[in-house]
Amino acid sequence: MSPQASPRIGVTGIGLVTPMGHTLSAFDDALFAGRSAVTAQTLEIAGLDAMLLAVAACDFDDSEKSMSRLPLDRGTAMAIAAARSAWKHAGLDETPPDGERLGVYWGSGMGGAASFDATSQALYRDQRRIRPTAVLTTMPNAAVAEIGLLFGARGAALSYACACASSAVAIGEAMRAIRGGWLDIAIVGGHDAMLTPATMAAWHSMRVTAPPPADAPASACRPFSVDRAGFALGEGAAALIIESETHALARGARASQFLSGYATNCDSVHMTNPDPGGQVRAMRAALKDAGLTPDQIGYINAHGTATGAGDAAEATSVLDLFGTGTPISSTKAIHGHLLGGGGVVELIAILRALDHEKLPPTAHLETPDPAFSLDFVRGAARSARGLRHAMSNSFAFGGTNAVLIASQSA
Repeated sequence: MSPQASPRIGVTGIGLVTPMGHTLSAFDDALFAGRSAVTAQTLEIAGLDAMLLAVAACDFDDSEKSMSRLPLDRGTAMAIAAARSAWKHAGLDETPPDGERLGVYWGSGMGGAASFDATSQALYRDQRRIRPTAVLTTMPNAAVAEIGLLFGARGAALSYACACASSAVAIGEAMRAIRGGWLDIAIVGGHDAMLTPATMAAWHSMRVTAPPPADAPASACRPFSVDRAGFALGEGAAALIIESETHALARGARASQFLSGYATNCDSVHMTNPDPGGQVRAMRAALKDAGLTPDQIGYINAHGTATGAGDAAEATSVLDLFGTGTPISSTKAIHGHLLGGGGVVELIAILRALDHEKLPPTAHLETPDPAFSLDFVRGAARSARGLRHAMSNSFAFGGTNAVLIASQSA
């Protein structure tokens, strides 16, 4: 089915649990001000040297018992909270959809990390028996199952584990399901809660995390900067309600932003080193899916991890396809790298840019790498009157690329 013949897929609800806040107003304030939620944290593990890490944590109480009849992993609890907020924002409390036509598509790179870490410590360090619910809290599809049970979703309920591209892939595949007529509406998004000892130590050992500057820890993550030193580990969840325009209108809902393009592919080159050629193919395919040309994209939210190889590859791919004139920024500088939750949070960033006709800056980008000849939004948010189409890139370990395009209603 061509993009022109496909039903438009509207975004009718947004829910957030992020280091930048849990409401759209708080998210917007931090997003457009470039206000970082990154702090310094010292990780101490017996027998190892102390590790100083830059992290972006959520102010979130994961002990809420009414979320489920079972114990929940911290990440799953965040996912449920975000899904509840999106459901309410979409007005579905008043008009619940047909469960047979409702799906759940969700992404997480390291789902159940907190529960797995706690279970391992209980068994090997404390020599305690494992809880009988350990499997249910650590399995990768725990969040999907809980969300499906909560909202009575009896359509497809699928989990995607594609590292940093997980939630972007989940959203794109839900788009395809609605376009294909399999579903009318879907709860989509992603989460990760990686701020556990084992997970933080694992990422630290890869030498891709940024050391927090003693005088300004909030500026640890500096995407595309000449002095970039890696990313800050984050945690959080975000959810969207997406539905066909026909379904939305039939229940009295209207969307001002639509998901217009999606593509995913694999570099098939290296586990950790990204390939600009694969990224170009993914972006070009997403443009084709949306029926757009590169010059129609008014803003790109970059994957922008602030790693040496990652930023260089993305700058090369964007330059090859778009040239030097398309504004680009990375919001990971302020909310950290949310891994499986990154794609959906960064998609929300472009939705907010479209809604406000304003582009968020890359925080802490004082001196861009001179090798990158791109139009970086930096210093302050930039007015973008008439912004119609924006792109969000998610380029993952393992070579999975996922690109989403959102458009403002005419």
